[in-house]
Amino acid sequence: MQEIVGIKFKKIGKVYFFNPNGLQLTKGQGVIVETARGLEYGEICIANKNMDDDKIVMPLKDVIRIATEEDKNNFYENEKKSEEAFAVCEKKILEHKLDMKLIDAEYTFDNTKLLFYFTAEGRIDFRELVRDLAAIYKVRIELRQIGARDEVKMLGGYGMCGRELCCCNHLGDLNPVSIKMAKEQGLSLNPTKISGVCGRLMCCLKHEHEVYEEKLSRLPTVGSVVKTVDGVGTVEDIEVLKELIRVKLEKDDTIIKKFFKASDVEVIKHGRRKEKNDEAVDIKELKVLEEGFKMNDDM
Repeated sequence: MQEIVGIKFKKIGKVYFFNPNGLQLTKGQGVIVETARGLEYGEICIANKNMDDDKIVMPLKDVIRIATEEDKNNFYENEKKSEEAFAVCEKKILEHKLDMKLIDAEYTFDNTKLLFYFTAEGRIDFRELVRDLAAIYKVRIELRQIGARDEVKMLGGYGMCGRELCCCNHLGDLNPVSIKMAKEQGLSLNPTKISGVCGRLMCCLKHEHEVYEEKLSRLPTVGSVVKTVDGVGTVEDIEVLKELIRVKLEKDDTIIKKFFKASDVEVIKHGRRKEKNDEAVDIKELKVLEEGFKMNDDM
């Protein structure tokens, strides 16, 4: 077991574990920590607690100190300076006629580095831009190209559900989302219905995926032969969340289609599972659809 605290460096960002270094810290408290980028200001989001070693990437870096008023003022001052640097960088991008969109600017806490985040269709030669910015600010300049999902996470927005986007509200990490998830959830594969503001598949598909997987593992597949109170029939459709199955029955030369609870039927013969050839066809179809979603991992 290891004592840890969880720290965020942005309002909606990944939680990083640090060694509290003997300090008793509370949620919302500002601290100064050592990171790969140097000293950084962060806020406690998980107070002191013990955690199993297998859930931690060792070694943990230490919390240097509780943030002072001077540290907080320095942090807020850096935010103001970052806004000014953003405007200057935008102007320089126009001067150099670079095909890129500036998303954010950020000073490190110790003022030794100035980072700019941008999006672009391809690779950009920004060496001249970096030289100009370094001459103005006299600090190390770093430009980072980000993907569409990261762009929306930084800028914010609202989804078709009317609520704040998941990535801007509670998602620390942007997990991969696939069209297979939409298919398993029985959703229309119309890009306008299952893509988010960023143009990629909606993150909420990932939220519900485990529930669908668990339920599907217990439900008979389409094509299965099942025994019901009304006789033996074939599974035609499944309502996964309600755990209902529609069964086609033949009675007195009449075809009847009726819903039953999954718990009320007995599987006599499972439906044919997908063979490799079927999966290959599905993969081919998915690849065509994925072109519309640009499902490659963000840069």
